[in-house]
Amino acid sequence: MIDRILIDRPKYLEQLNKWKDKSDLVKIVTGVRRCGKSKLFTLYQNHLLKNQQVEQSQLFSVNLENPIETRECGLKLNNNNQLENYEILLDYILSKLNKNKMNYVFIDEIQLLENWQHIANALRLVENVDLYLTGSNAYMFSTDLANSFGGRYIEIKIQPFSFKEYIEAYKQKQLPIKNIQELYSHYIRESGFPQTLDFIGDRQAINDYLLNTVYLNTVQKDIVKRFNIAEADKLDSFVNYIFDNIGNETSLRGIEKILKASGRKISVPSIDLYIKGLLDSYLLYKCEKYDIKGKQILDSNSKYYVADLGLRTVLLGQEEKDLGHILENVVYLELIRRGYKVSVGKITKQTTEGRKTLEIDFVAQRPGEIKEYYQVALYALDEDVLNREIAPFKEIKDNYPKFLLSLDFGYGETNGIKRINVLDWLLEEN
Repeated sequence: MIDRILIDRPKYLEQLNKWKDKSDLVKIVTGVRRCGKSKLFTLYQNHLLKNQQVEQSQLFSVNLENPIETRECGLKLNNNNQLENYEILLDYILSKLNKNKMNYVFIDEIQLLENWQHIANALRLVENVDLYLTGSNAYMFSTDLANSFGGRYIEIKIQPFSFKEYIEAYKQKQLPIKNIQELYSHYIRESGFPQTLDFIGDRQAINDYLLNTVYLNTVQKDIVKRFNIAEADKLDSFVNYIFDNIGNETSLRGIEKILKASGRKISVPSIDLYIKGLLDSYLLYKCEKYDIKGKQILDSNSKYYVADLGLRTVLLGQEEKDLGHILENVVYLELIRRGYKVSVGKITKQTTEGRKTLEIDFVAQRPGEIKEYYQVALYALDEDVLNREIAPFKEIKDNYPKFLLSLDFGYGETNGIKRINVLDWLLEEN
């Protein structure tokens, strides 16, 4: 029996509440499909009703991806189960507004409505409307859209469950709690997509959900259809390649050569298009290189990380391969979740053999705060491994915080470099 308990997501609720009643700002929650955007709206509506003295009559909610819900609102759909135009929804919402109180309007998957920015802009200008939207495509934030809003929107980025949220979900669902190392293994294998916790213990159900409901749904609706891709099998081949190479420096030309050598001929323009589609649909994240000494982003090979490790496992059909890069992926997502801008650090040093380039896994910085440097390793107790991991830190001349995250138990410090158990770090308050 499927458990429909709503899992609390306090960090995102806090962000929504921060902008409550700022009615001239449209709040847009973005993220990969099925990461919990709609459930977050339900949680927030419950919060408004319970803690903010908001009445049910002040709430209006519609999910444009759900034709049944749309019809239940009294809206007529065409043969494609979509609204004919944005005016239909706008007129309906305006007719339902409580004229004497603030109205909280929630519209899910707004990008499905053609010219949706017009309805958003119109409602933003209504004094007693506080507007909240969700979207699954980054191209919503094109220059034209930003200009049409005059910059009057707030983007709240949501991801599948973090490791900390995953453990909290286990507790809320009263699932048997294992030790933290075993929970981490489940997390990277079985996914942080919220609904997968309804199928704990049924690996086939989890696989089917991730493949059909998440991956194929996203690829078909957000990439193949949008870019009019005729050869979807080539896209699938590319996805398998890029998912299998998380944490590795990658160039378009290099990908083309490798795929060609393996019998899969995909042109550079097609690869560029596929990457754009994956980034825009939030299935993939790009991490650029940063010259630590020159203090500038480098226009060269980047690294890529996936939105969810369980989805990667399903697509690649493997579980225990490349655990170091998997851990790196988890740390990258956590840094992004905590509000950092993240890049790969590069630093050069002169040796007797010539110039040598060293790498810092992540250079992270939040707006208005100092930089932080992170190295990620599965284990670093071995002296040779430890020396290798901290060697790049020694070439950095500033005094910004430096961290070595690993699965080793305990804490320590080496030459000012803090060594922290990564699972403890993932569970920190931040």
